[in-house]
Amino acid sequence: MSVGRELLTATTLANGYVLVAGGTNNGSNYLNSAELCNPLTSTWTITGNLNTARYVHTASILANGSVLVAGGQGSGGALNSTELYNPLTGTWTTTGSMNAARYSHTASTLANGSVLVAGGYSSAGYVNTVELYNPSTGTWTTAANMSIARYYHAASTLANGKVLVIGGKSAITVYQNNAELC
Repeated sequence: MSVGRELLTATTLANGYVLVAGGTNNGSNYLNSAELCNPLTSTWTITGNLNTARYVHTASILANGSVLVAGGQGSGGALNSTELYNPLTGTWTTTGSMNAARYSHTASTLANGSVLVAGGYSSAGYVNTVELYNPSTGTWTTAANMSIARYYHAASTLANGKVLVIGGKSAITVYQNNAELC
């Protein structure tokens, strides 16, 4: 890569390239840069910059091949902004903002093409809210809250269309040993 980074996202595109976006390289220098890796040749190419520098965000591949980047932390704290990467043009465009700013959350692409974002952390603390992104309209709607506010958790989309949220940290018990369905 052209710059070392951590707390970034890496997303495999339909053409096999891997999109690396955002992150930090010293804990206070938030990156808006993005790069493409060609795994067949082990070469890196710089692509368009994110509109907002961010780290501990999520990146989800959509049915049309674009990549949705949601939330994260930036210079002003937790972000509710979201962006779309177009792999054909190498550019980013803003899309609808989430209802809640969050970082260290999960994002799960559902069979119907929408993206479910759950939990995270914000300037107000642990987040238990859940939202759905509609790629056709570029808008977010709220869904039923999780029973436990958590971040640093994992999520997995199940065959029945539900999302299993597992573990993480919360204010109730530092490390969660439970799971719930969203």
